[in-house]
Amino acid sequence: MTSILAYCRPGYESDTANELATLYGEKELFGYPVSTSNSGFVHYNLFDENQLKHALTLRAVNETIFPRQLIGVFAKIDTLGKDDRVGQVLDALSEVEKPKAEFGVLEVDYPDTEEGKTLAKFCRKFTVPLRVALRQKGWLTAKENTQKAKLHVFFPSFESCVVGYSEKGYASPAHLGICRLKFPADSPSRSTLKLEDALVNMLSAKEQNKVLRSGGRAVDLGACPGGWTYQLVKRGMYVEAIDNGAVADSLMQTGLVEHHAADGFSYKPQFGRVDLLVCDMIEQPDRVAKLMGDWLVKHWATHAIFNLKLPMKRRYETVTEAMSLLVSRLDALNDAFTVKVRHLYHDRDEVTVTIVRTSDDEV
Repeated sequence: MTSILAYCRPGYESDTANELATLYGEKELFGYPVSTSNSGFVHYNLFDENQLKHALTLRAVNETIFPRQLIGVFAKIDTLGKDDRVGQVLDALSEVEKPKAEFGVLEVDYPDTEEGKTLAKFCRKFTVPLRVALRQKGWLTAKENTQKAKLHVFFPSFESCVVGYSEKGYASPAHLGICRLKFPADSPSRSTLKLEDALVNMLSAKEQNKVLRSGGRAVDLGACPGGWTYQLVKRGMYVEAIDNGAVADSLMQTGLVEHHAADGFSYKPQFGRVDLLVCDMIEQPDRVAKLMGDWLVKHWATHAIFNLKLPMKRRYETVTEAMSLLVSRLDALNDAFTVKVRHLYHDRDEVTVTIVRTSDDEV
């Protein structure tokens, strides 16, 4: 059975499966998702193996919500012995048709779970001899070539593996689809990594320059103690930090932060508008989405980055329902927007939304 393999955060398998079923079903790429709770991955089995490439290039992984990586599986080994694993992989590949003339990069992957992490050392050691063997057999270019498709060998356990590939421009460039960031020692909270993750991985270089303009103004709703404000100040923005709690003294001393002890749902920008609105308030997702829409529709903010906190159940449905209402409001405007929703590595039970106003007639 040919399948699309999606890596995801452990515990989000059903949400990832629902998203894939919706995405592929709408395009008549018929199949069915298979997942195991807390496994860290999902298979979407395709009935027609000829649709594999179409499914793999239907949408880039950074345009989905829950998948961290998307791989087209074309071979698998269910009973992998301990001896000569390289030979067993080569034997399996000798029995399938190559989806590409050759691949440019090899990645040996494992699930992002506690059990999966026990495979990490083995996968690192296994990569070198497997790479050499695959080059000898003509599966890989003689030298690493990042302009070509990437070959993935994924080990859900020591006893089994699947082989697949990802297309350049549609896959995450990070190993396992995870971008790990270093926590800045002078930040007042670890929540700062959530915003940095969004800035680095959801905005293009051009969008970063547009949204994070040095000397521009921003509002941070629910700012305390200042993890998100820290990222904006770091980039030279003036910030109106809104929270009834205290904001870190280190941020106040920069001269770039004004702290207002106010309700985030009733606050209005001091000078009528700001370049960027950010929000990480713990509130119902539909309520936060409506608030973000109010700011964008009224032109109180040009762009917005915010988190939607997720319930324990129906998380995919919750996100799509909240975003559908918000996007419909934006579509009614004369402006144009780029909207992305991602469950980032540094998120937990939440998703991050970036909305960049792209029209030339910004107010």
